[in-house]
Order: sequence, then structure tokens, then C-alpha cells
Amino acid sequence: MSTSVSSERQAILETLKEFCEAEIRPHVLEWDEAQRFPREVFRKLGELGFLGTIFPEEYGGAGLSTRDYMSIVEELACVDGSIALALAAHTSLGSNHIYQFGTEAQRRRYMPRLTSGEWLAAWGLTEAEAGSDSGGTRTTAVRDGDSWVLNGSKNFITNASVGGVAVLMAVTDRAARRHGISSFIVELDNPGIRVGKKENKLGMRASDTCTLVMEDCRVSAESLLGREGDGFVNSMKILDGGRIGIAAMAVGMARGAFEAALKYSQERHQFGKPICDFEAIRFYLAEMATQIDAGRLLTERAASAKDAGEVVTRLSAQAKLFASEMAVQVCDRAVQIHGGYGFIKDFPVEKFYRDVKLCTIGEGTSEIQKLVIAKSLLSGGSKV
Repeated sequence: MSTSVSSERQAILETLKEFCEAEIRPHVLEWDEAQRFPREVFRKLGELGFLGTIFPEEYGGAGLSTRDYMSIVEELACVDGSIALALAAHTSLGSNHIYQFGTEAQRRRYMPRLTSGEWLAAWGLTEAEAGSDSGGTRTTAVRDGDSWVLNGSKNFITNASVGGVAVLMAVTDRAARRHGISSFIVELDNPGIRVGKKENKLGMRASDTCTLVMEDCRVSAESLLGREGDGFVNSMKILDGGRIGIAAMAVGMARGAFEAALKYSQERHQFGKPICDFEAIRFYLAEMATQIDAGRLLTERAASAKDAGEVVTRLSAQAKLFASEMAVQVCDRAVQIHGGYGFIKDFPVEKFYRDVKLCTIGEGTSEIQKLVIAKSLLSGGSKV
């Protein structure tokens, strides 16, 4: 179920697969039930070079392509969506925002720590009243001499309590509306920022998701990321890439559930033969495999366009929309193939089923993706 893969990428994926089997798979259920973020795993991923894949070697990265990165996210998600989610948020959102829009001084200060795994990055746009309406940000940043003072809160922040630095959006000019939102780099040991509520989630329970609260959080003037007022616009560009990551994550979880269902169907016997001999199960498996291939191809198309320097707003939205909805259906079928065993924690499909739903919500719901796609089509981007 794969398209052409370079020998270099294949070697990288083999290394990652061995790591996943040794360091992640044996602990997936334990971490999920305890809601424990395995920080030690990310230190090892950093040592192996998987936390700086898409960034240049001069900043400690591996200089890989977006397509390579998507394959890495898929491989991780095939074993544990929580680990893939934390890595994607660190890479596609927090670290990438600093790399794409930071000054050279900011890059030199933060990127080596992020690519090595010394620090994990968080990224905060969502608030209690600013979800799908991300322009409704209420957090403020007021200039005070050589500093900015931030007040407000950010909800559903991945890596919030385990990260070393966060990129946070705040209003610097209320009258300018979306063009009055700016981005700031905030180190998470700053006394003006604290971790609030830790979310008790349906799935992705080993991924750290918390509220960040800023109370007179003072940062230097040099912490402004990009130009003042460009925070919202730049965030939308970051989300274009982030959505490709969510699509790859969805493909990975769908693949993990499919592989478990395929194996189970060959081992489970009913009426004197393996259930994969029954036409209903064979049809399920055929449909699942085809859907996963389609999701991967859409994701790779978006990744290839990004590598070519193209605007990927529509392509990334299409990949995320299709892959996330597809993955929910595939995981549902995987549970169905397992029957009663699909409803208990002794088999992995139960967790895939819980985890995968986030892909239709995070970084823009499926409904928002449809709006993004339609806007592109109606504004002249009708080529398909």
C-alpha cells in the first residue's frame, strides 16, 4: 500500500520501525491508561534525529523533505497516535513557526534545542471563545518599554506541561481585528505563565494536553515572532503544513487498525474456518485498504506540493478532510471485524478507535476544511 519510496527514506523508516517496536509498542496501553507522557521516548527520538526532520542541518535538523516527514508521522501513528501527535505539534507547529518566521537570532537560540529534543515546542492559538473562529483571540499583549506583557489563556495545548517553549498568539491591536494579532515566543519556565487544567480525554491520552494561563507574563521585545500584526496570517500558513501532518497521522492510525484487523481475521475462526474467508469480511478489508491508499496519495500530493514551494492551503485541507474521515471509518470497521473483542482493551483497535476521532477536530474541524476548500474553488483555484 505504498508509493515509490527512496532508499534513504526506507532506511529511516526501518530505523524508526525498530524503535517503535522496542520502545513504544510494549507500553502503549500503560501510557494510555495512566495518561502519562513518555518524555524519555522523546529524548531518544531527538537523539535519533526525528525531532528536527524538516529543518536544515545548520540548526541541528536532518534536512529531510515534507514527504519524508509525513512517512515518519504515519509510522509513529501506526503504533501510537499519542506519540505521533506530540511529535507533529512539536515539529509542524511550534518549531516550524519559529523556523519559518523567526529572526536568525531566534533560530539560533531555539532551533538547536528543539531539533535535539532538549526542549519540546508547544503552539497556542485556541482559546475558550476562539476555536473554529481563531480570529476571535482574547489574549492580549501590551508593549511596556522593552517588554511585552501577556494576559489570557490558551486551551487544548499539546505539549503544554512538558514543553520548554511555546509560540502563542495574542492581540496587540484590537481595532485591527485579525491583523492586530501577533505571535510571541514564550519560554515555559517564565514565572508569568503556568499550566492550568490537564484535559481528561477520550483518546490520545498519553499526549500532554493542557491549558496555559498567562498572568502579567513579561517577555522581552525580542520575543515578538514575525512582524507585529502578522500573527494570525502566519498562523494560517503554519496550519497549512500542520494539516498535512494530521492527514499523515490519520493514515497511520487507519493503517495500524487495518493491519490488526487483517491479522485477526486470519486467526479468528467461526463456523469452522477463518473469518477472512467470509465475503463480508473480505469486502471490509478491500474497502479499508483502498481508502487508506487514497488517503495516503492525497497526503503525499499535498506534501510534494509543499516541497515544491507551492501554496498548499486547499491541498492540505483536502488531505486532512479525506484522511481523517476515512480513518474514522476504517477504525470503525476494524472494531466491527473484531466483534466483541474490538470493544475491549486486550486488542489494539479499541485504542485506535478512540484516538482517531481527534483527527476530524484538531487543527480545524472537517467542517472548517470544507469551507477552506470551497473558498479556494470559488476564488479561482478550481483546478483539480
